[in-house]
Amino acid sequence: MNILLLGSGGRENALAWKLKQSSAIKKIFIAPGNAGTALYGTNLPVDTIDFEQIRYICIENNISMVVVGPEVPLVAGITDFFQNDIVLKDIAVIGPSSQGAMLEGRKAFAKSFMLRHNIPTAGYKSITNENLKEGLEFLKTLKPPYVLKANGLAAGKGVLILQTLEEASRELQAMLAGKFGKASHEVVIEEFLKGVELSSFVITDGKNYKLLPSAKDYKRIGEGDTGPNTGGMGAVSPVVFADKQFMEKVISRVIEPTIKGLEAENIDYKGFIFFGLMNVKGDPFVIEYNVRLGDPETECILPRITSDFFALLDACANQKLGDCKIQIDDRYAVTVMLVSGGYPDEYKKGKSISGLDAVSDCVVFHAGTTIDLKNETIKTSGGRVIAVTALDFSLQDAKQKAMANALKIKFEDCYHRSDIADDLIKYRTI
Repeated sequence: MNILLLGSGGRENALAWKLKQSSAIKKIFIAPGNAGTALYGTNLPVDTIDFEQIRYICIENNISMVVVGPEVPLVAGITDFFQNDIVLKDIAVIGPSSQGAMLEGRKAFAKSFMLRHNIPTAGYKSITNENLKEGLEFLKTLKPPYVLKANGLAAGKGVLILQTLEEASRELQAMLAGKFGKASHEVVIEEFLKGVELSSFVITDGKNYKLLPSAKDYKRIGEGDTGPNTGGMGAVSPVVFADKQFMEKVISRVIEPTIKGLEAENIDYKGFIFFGLMNVKGDPFVIEYNVRLGDPETECILPRITSDFFALLDACANQKLGDCKIQIDDRYAVTVMLVSGGYPDEYKKGKSISGLDAVSDCVVFHAGTTIDLKNETIKTSGGRVIAVTALDFSLQDAKQKAMANALKIKFEDCYHRSDIADDLIKYRTI
């Protein structure tokens, strides 16, 4: 079987690495891919929302399954595009329909979905220019900090957490005026939830689901969770406080009502669901849905899945997940992200990377890299550049392995957080 994987980041490198391990797969094509995905398949210089070119790739390369990495093509309707094409309709697509993708693509839709199906989440109100006055009054009923979310996709930048009512009121009006483009023409104001974040993942065929390993990512650029948010500076799996009792609450209160809600509303959904959760005094609340695997969590959880990952995708496509088993490594995984200096603000690209052949006892995933064909070298091409993942039965040892290997990889102005997993190591010892 030939597979097409869409995307170009660390998540897609991890997916290509994992899929390459399956004997059922003949060839892997990645569009557009990066220097890391090229180790496991053939990169094709095609944008993930160029559906006509993707159609041509599928026909030309006898593709049997498309695995969609990022959210943008899902929200743009790639699954519907395949289902409505007489030539492509029999190709399996791992990813929801555009209606299902609204769980991530439209925050207001996701919040109303949770309310309809009694899924615990923060109180909220959806605001447009038409009811701006209501929004300003609603802010006055909340206690700081104040949470504002752009309704649409904003490349991970559409969430603001503000400390004063004056600032929140000002930013609400700026967002509605187009601060995040069309994505913030509608804004969701949320009650702030105080607790500890974690990520839970499932793969679902629309009726059945399989629970994947939990993870905790680190969004802030600076040590001690300081500075601006990023796409993720590292991750840990499993999450030590997500014990059996807590996960039973997640399953009964969040995951199963979500799957049943999708089925009840006749929403076509075959793919991954990311549950961004907040542990509030032992109870799970949903902060957000993503309709794909997270990044850098994917680089952390996939190395812990020891069973054939393609078998899981195939069962999802054929609505046979109920018959499928998944095996998970008991060891801890720690992922450290190497980023370009200046990220998440302005940064330079094209820096030569060295030390990739010096690492050991870890897995390296490329996030923002490209191959310089003239010099046959690997260079930086993004803010988040390389993810280093190490496993061990001790969380402390897994962290030390990941950090030691991260230090072997070098490029100009390389930066990484050295405190990934420290909070969970301390939590474990309390």
